[in-house]
Amino acid sequence: MSNTDSFIEEVTEEVKRDKLFAMMRRYGWIAVVLIILIVGGAAYNEVRKSQAETAAQATGDAILAAVQNATDGGDVSGLEGLTTESANAQIVADLLLGAEQLANGDNAAAAETFDGIALAGGDTPAIYRDIAAFKALLARAETMPLAERRSALEALASPGAPMALLAQEQLALADIEDGDSTAAIERLNGIIEDAGVTPGLRRRASQLIVALGGTPNDAIGATIDQ
Repeated sequence: MSNTDSFIEEVTEEVKRDKLFAMMRRYGWIAVVLIILIVGGAAYNEVRKSQAETAAQATGDAILAAVQNATDGGDVSGLEGLTTESANAQIVADLLLGAEQLANGDNAAAAETFDGIALAGGDTPAIYRDIAAFKALLARAETMPLAERRSALEALASPGAPMALLAQEQLALADIEDGDSTAAIERLNGIIEDAGVTPGLRRRASQLIVALGGTPNDAIGATIDQ
């Protein structure tokens, strides 16, 4: 019986191998194609990643060179004529252009540059539009009527907005310009108490409150703790 069982097992194994080889001959090309697709896809991804990195590096080098020329000699033509394949990189380049125009005292040109970003539609991220809108207001601060400037700042100062605290700081300056020191101190103390305030903004707000004859809320808290 053992010889019979062994013979049957050997025959069964042979049959299985024959079926396996038959399937490999019949469908093996599918496995080969899949392997080629996987290897080819991985190679394509690597090439595309390398091309993207090279393009990003070239864009960064071009922006840095244009900024260097603008900083050293006040020549913003490099930034003005700079175009990039990446939409976000172009926004950064335009923001830098506006900043250099402001540094050169060309506020009107800077405001137009920032407006181009702030009013852009499509896929332009909201944070970039808000930053540009805020900077455009700063560029026009000396020429824009106070009421109009205040209205625009209040739109940017809504709770949760990216530029809310900086807009509140500008509104406090508008209060001072309007002769309302009490409102300015109250607004500045609100900035100090905000959980998202940066150390630099807190320091500026505190110094301005003291200059106005008030006491910053964080100083009151420190006195009580002592």
